[in-house]
Amino acid sequence: MPFATHLSSSLSRRSFLARSAATMAAAAAGPTLLTACGSDAADAGAGERVTFLSYLPLETLSLAPELLAVAGGHFADHGLNVTMQPVKGSPQAMQTLLAGSGPITRIGQIDVMTAVAKTKQPLVNIGTLTRGSSVRFVYSKDNVDLANPESLIGKTMGVPSEGGTSDKVVSLVLANSGLDPAQVTRQVVGLTPGTFNLVQQGRLAGYVVSIDTANVVLSQHADAGVFDPGTVVKSDSQVYVATKDGLTKNKKILQSFMAGIRDALAAMVEDESFDKTLESLRGEYSFASLDDDKIARASLTEMRGLWTGGDPAEPLLVTDEAAWVAGYDELTAAEVATPGGDAKAWFDNSMLPKGEAGAQ
Repeated sequence: MPFATHLSSSLSRRSFLARSAATMAAAAAGPTLLTACGSDAADAGAGERVTFLSYLPLETLSLAPELLAVAGGHFADHGLNVTMQPVKGSPQAMQTLLAGSGPITRIGQIDVMTAVAKTKQPLVNIGTLTRGSSVRFVYSKDNVDLANPESLIGKTMGVPSEGGTSDKVVSLVLANSGLDPAQVTRQVVGLTPGTFNLVQQGRLAGYVVSIDTANVVLSQHADAGVFDPGTVVKSDSQVYVATKDGLTKNKKILQSFMAGIRDALAAMVEDESFDKTLESLRGEYSFASLDDDKIARASLTEMRGLWTGGDPAEPLLVTDEAAWVAGYDELTAAEVATPGGDAKAWFDNSMLPKGEAGAQ
């Protein structure tokens, strides 16, 4: 598919954990690192140090499970001191994971399946976070109608990285609609609400963003529209990923990490108003979608539906074999993933807390 040259769009980063001089110094020196353990900064040195590789920038509520697991002390409760290291997109997240820069990352099901099926990368899904798509296509209703994917033909869609989840989701939306993905150019752009100006100018038909960024754009622009690719695509779940060797080498760390994530998710699912969740998050972090009460609550409500699949009684994080295999079938039918693989061998629920369905 054609790929246009990069369009620059600055990302305004606000300091996390402002009370920590060391953290601010690290942010000034290089890529942002988010480090904490529990609600008391004095405890930051406690627990086993673990690096979580985030393909997302840290200033998004799409990372609410990880952020709350840090701020709410859920990782600390399981003996971990977690550092969140952002990398540039899911391809780099996989590369840094395979290089041993950290024991775990979170990427899309699509990326896992395409990498394992084509190049036999030793990646394993150890927990499914979302039961649907956690990205949105933002567009201007004055220019196109993304509810009708044919309106994209001959135009350019903005994506955060070349060859990553968002890029592949655009292809799947087109392929599942009987259209040729190669007829839509992709442009690497920033994920910020400010990129919407390029959409209004007609330079982009739309761009792929997180749920909270989509809600920010909707609140700022009357002409903004949002399309949920999950209405067309089945395989765009978000999963926690480790290497095959890591399942043995880092077993205790992975089990503790997933237990912390599970506790954070359970707390948010039970917190109907999100009052406790927001108090905890805002006690440690500050960024646009978190600071805006209306945006934060709307975004977390939408994400909660994805975490639970709409049924709070369903076990969190457990990968459903039938849904997982159906996702692979969709990818091979759309010629996004290489056929002939054994998708059942690409996930493992045994790292999840005991008592969850499928956990051992």
